[in-house]
Amino acid sequence: MAHCNTILAQILKLVPRHEFEALANRHHSGRSFRKASRWSQFTCLVVAQLTGRCSLRDIVECVASQVHRLYHLGCSKLSRSNFARLNENKPHSLYEALFGKLLQRCQTMAPGHDFRFRNPLYSLDGTVIDLCLSVFPWADFHHSKGAVKLHVGLNHAGYLPEFVTVTEGNIYEIGVGKMMEFPKGSIIAIDRGYNDYAWYKELTDKGIFFVTRLKKAADYRVVERRPVSKKQGLTSDQTIAFRGKLTSKKCPIPMRRVGYRDPETGQQYYYLTNNFNLAAKTIADIYKSRWQVELFFKWIKQNLKIKSFVGTSKNAVLTQIWIALCVYLILAFIKFQSGLKKSMQTILRLLQVNLFEKRDLPALLQGAPPKQRPPGFNQMALI
Repeated sequence: MAHCNTILAQILKLVPRHEFEALANRHHSGRSFRKASRWSQFTCLVVAQLTGRCSLRDIVECVASQVHRLYHLGCSKLSRSNFARLNENKPHSLYEALFGKLLQRCQTMAPGHDFRFRNPLYSLDGTVIDLCLSVFPWADFHHSKGAVKLHVGLNHAGYLPEFVTVTEGNIYEIGVGKMMEFPKGSIIAIDRGYNDYAWYKELTDKGIFFVTRLKKAADYRVVERRPVSKKQGLTSDQTIAFRGKLTSKKCPIPMRRVGYRDPETGQQYYYLTNNFNLAAKTIADIYKSRWQVELFFKWIKQNLKIKSFVGTSKNAVLTQIWIALCVYLILAFIKFQSGLKKSMQTILRLLQVNLFEKRDLPALLQGAPPKQRPPGFNQMALI
């Protein structure tokens, strides 16, 4: 009968050990622990993410219950104190670098987006992760609240978080958005929180397209009108020029204004873009697809452990967030590699209940029953 290692061991093989150790050596500071390694820390936190463990003691006891399988995972049993010190002191930059390595692997297998155009499509947004200020005093956000903010540029090809930054909770999205270097020809869907006319001009000069909501108080004049199909919900398609004294200086180039009325709700929307080549309905659909980044935030908050933390230092919080994002990429890679149409949530649930089972991972995902030992099978033993 073919031998299968545990599901967890097969998952961890997706992270090449030699690459991990090279990154660990590069992102090392302080003294090494004699009985604890970064690989052991990573393994424990991956188990915590996949099984929903909620405290240091919970994680340590969960892993200790499988101590007879740790040797095959290449990790050692961690004490609660050593685990806490690893999270507290060892740089989270290791897992940020590991995220980059995993992202490169996922990008080679990711399917394309759902639109007919070939331009890369991104949705850009940020989400607040609330923290208790009395427990996390370094995360001052607003009055008596604490928080960090996760900024993501989501590539619609496979819905991969291609641009990720974690900042203090009081950092505005537009400041982070300006630092992201999108490839030429990209289309980015953004909400009105990223409104900056000078940035719109900068994106246009770089050959990057954007689709956003037009501010209600925007002062502009109509330069040209184009016919639209009202059967598609379109109400207008215009070329406009801004008239405000400051706005016209920051953005002196013509823009495109597309009006669209949602047939289900009757709500009227006006979109602003610098793309004059795509159909007006496609512009409306691009902004509608921006909701995918909100679904991404909802998914990781509901399914991974980034709302409650096992450490209180900034390094411990960032370590847990980056490992959660690494786990998301591992799940995405498994989904791409298997070629199945199962959702990420279904894959995660299958892994949760079979994490320490000795089964073939592809067979598990395909729903094949576990192989049974033949009657009268006896394990060979040396006597």
